[in-house]
Amino acid sequence: MTVNERLVAAGLLGQWDAAIDAGDRRLAIKVLQQVAMSADSAAATVDAVLASPSYYGFPRPS
Repeated sequence: MTVNERLVAAGLLGQWDAAIDAGDRRLAIKVLQQVAMSADSAAATVDAVLASPSYYGFPRPS
């Protein structure tokens, strides 16, 4: 199951999107940990998304 599929199944996709849109690294990591990602994997994923949000389908913060 992909990360997005896990987030949808857990009802957390909205929280994930909001955390990334706000640039809230801490909250985004917490959300990913709720779908069985380790702290290290969650941090690496969040750092990658925040470094290049448009690559992952998020608008670039203004």
